[in-house]
Amino acid sequence: MKLRSLILISACSLALNLGARAESLPETHPTAAIVKKYLEAVVKQDWKTAAEMLLPSSLERRRSQMISSIQNSETMTLEAAKLNMLGIKDVKELEKMTPQDAYVLDRKAVHDRMKITPEVLKKKSETLKINILGLIGEEDGKIVHALVRTKQETLDSDIAELLLISVVQDKDDTKKWLVAPDMQNPMSSPLKKAEEKK
Repeated sequence: MKLRSLILISACSLALNLGARAESLPETHPTAAIVKKYLEAVVKQDWKTAAEMLLPSSLERRRSQMISSIQNSETMTLEAAKLNMLGIKDVKELEKMTPQDAYVLDRKAVHDRMKITPEVLKKKSETLKINILGLIGEEDGKIVHALVRTKQETLDSDIAELLLISVVQDKDDTKKWLVAPDMQNPMSSPLKKAEEKK
């Protein structure tokens, strides 16, 4: 398990023990279906469906990071290699793309390099098992963190993984939920006192 997943699981556990506003949610909560659909799309490498399920601000941040990574390449050769990997001529093409299209382009480029055969992809999709071990809600249930165990097979091995998927409620449509990968990264925001001094 990744270190950041361990940290987040520990944080969820600590919040529950300290009586914070985190609460355990039933398996029937709508976010369970969202998490499953998202993970199925990722395993099938259906990046368009996955992109539609991601929080727009996360996608915009990811696109900005891609642009910055290319622009800050140490050499022209490295910049050209990054552009080539994405299959584009210059960074302007990336700047013109929607965040969703940039995400699809990036994920496709990464997974194309892995050279996963159609047979392996089919086997992984057919054998995928998703077990949601728990759902923890915070901020009055507007954010939900799902602890998930996945299992799947390739042609020659079993893969088991423990994941933490964060989902947030859409501000404009309370029936809509979006996967928020940024929740798993450290985030900082200015203090109110600092903003008042400006």
